[in-house]
Amino acid sequence: MNALPTAPLTVDPSPLASLDLRDIHAAAVPEFWPLAPGWWLLALLVLAVLIVSSWWLIKIWRQRRHEARILSELDTLAESSPADATTQISTLLRRVALMRFKRIDVASLSGNDWLGFLDDTGGNGDFVNGAGSELATVPYSVPTTVPGSNESNNEALLSLARQWIHINLGKKK
Repeated sequence: MNALPTAPLTVDPSPLASLDLRDIHAAAVPEFWPLAPGWWLLALLVLAVLIVSSWWLIKIWRQRRHEARILSELDTLAESSPADATTQISTLLRRVALMRFKRIDVASLSGNDWLGFLDDTGGNGDFVNGAGSELATVPYSVPTTVPGSNESNNEALLSLARQWIHINLGKKK
């Protein structure tokens, strides 16, 4: 092998000496604070989303809690006598209707107009023609003491009232 003679490389310092060069310095580490405007906007957006979702979740939780309270009150009515239960179911349905609809549309209704309103707002005809028809007569009649006479109809009325409450709570007009 032929070895090439290697001579040390030397740089002529004269052309570089005339330049005013300085050593290379690393840039300063960027500071964490204050944040750039984009991070502030992102923080505001995240905060707004958290506030709106919290408000929405609290609203849903309150509606469900309210519905659960009303349905538990309805369940306690199942243990009452049929005449008392019918009267109290009618009162409970009226309270829910007054919460859900305008007072002027609900407060003056009675008899078949009340049953028609209940059917129009979620009863599917079962208040006028079905188990709900008792709401127009039983609260104003003399209670009978025949045991078991209205027990099955009372269950149908409770089921109908539960269905109407489920349909109407949670909606806002």
